Amino acid sequence: MINPYFSDELTMLRDQIRRFVEAEIVPHGDAWEEAGKVPREVFAKMGELGFLGMRYPEQYGGADLDTMASVVLAEELGRCTFGGFSADLLVHTDMASPHLANVGTPEQMARWMPGITSGKSICAVAVTEPGAGSDVAGMRTRAIRDGNGWLINGTKMFITNGVHGDLFFVAAKTNTEAKGSRGVTIFAVEQGTSGFSVGKKLNKTGWLCSDTAELVFDNVRVTGDQILGEVDQGFYAIMKNFQNERTVLGAMAMGEAQKAIELTLDYVRDRPAFGGVLWDKQVIRQRLAERAAQVEAGRQLVYSAAWKDARGMECVKEVSMVKAYCGDLVNKVLYDCVQFHGGMGYMRETPVERMSRDARIHAIGGGATEVMLEEIAKRL
Repeated sequence: MINPYFSDELTMLRDQIRRFVEAEIVPHGDAWEEAGKVPREVFAKMGELGFLGMRYPEQYGGADLDTMASVVLAEELGRCTFGGFSADLLVHTDMASPHLANVGTPEQMARWMPGITSGKSICAVAVTEPGAGSDVAGMRTRAIRDGNGWLINGTKMFITNGVHGDLFFVAAKTNTEAKGSRGVTIFAVEQGTSGFSVGKKLNKTGWLCSDTAELVFDNVRVTGDQILGEVDQGFYAIMKNFQNERTVLGAMAMGEAQKAIELTLDYVRDRPAFGGVLWDKQVIRQRLAERAAQVEAGRQLVYSAAWKDARGMECVKEVSMVKAYCGDLVNKVLYDCVQFHGGMGYMRETPVERMSRDARIHAIGGGATEVMLEEIAKRL
């Protein structure tokens, strides 16, 4: 089907990513789930193919593409059925590294971006804290001036790529007099910096091959050239990239939902039941048809929002709709897919069982559904 949102270049990119996922990800995902991490070599392979720097300048190994390329990547990664792998890669490409790309100086870009686009340096973003997630105003991590540098103290929670990451974009309060979420600054902190440590690796319900950690900053000293953007202006950088993050998460969710429906169609068409197969039952056919229609609507919502974002158009309302709608829908789809698999849907050997666990975070991470609905309501 001809899609007005996609050029031939993006269609070819989709095909290339899908082939990579089928050959290099799907056969190994179960082992990664058991190990609790994605091997670094996978990042390097994706870097060689140009998948990690699609949005960044060619001089740093990028391809100068726009938001639509991120949507293609996220949707195809979502189809791999291993949400933890998708999360690790998309945090690297679309949730952490954009902070450098958006406000980094030429010197900072030259210092860090080649490692990011090649996959040699895995990055993460550290904003969330034990008492502050969607509510950035509740941030308690502090950075105070110390001579010609800064000292960071605090704790970050639920950080993807936290254990095995190399470069962290850390949000800290630098002006305690500023109201609410103002007075925040973003710092680039490298693994191995004195005082910076992994508090503990966190065990999750899903995304098992994605390493998630609590990070501790105990008098972590950084210099002025590790500040991204302007001092006290980090909140605006966080909000700007939330738009990209939420669009990408919506695309990832719709990739997962598409694949789950495909797997379930294959199952119900073969599963014997009551003298026929499950597909013979009207209630199952109609429910899957309904979910397929909703997923197609979700995809088009993602494409529309991404198309507007790529053209610099105001789309906070549309992106908030993407995050709220797609994050809830993928959970509804997976609920039905598990149900129609019957007992097999509850077995660890079945992809939809894993996918149902992985999907639950979509209504929470990157902006909880309730927060997104409030963002929509403000703009109605």
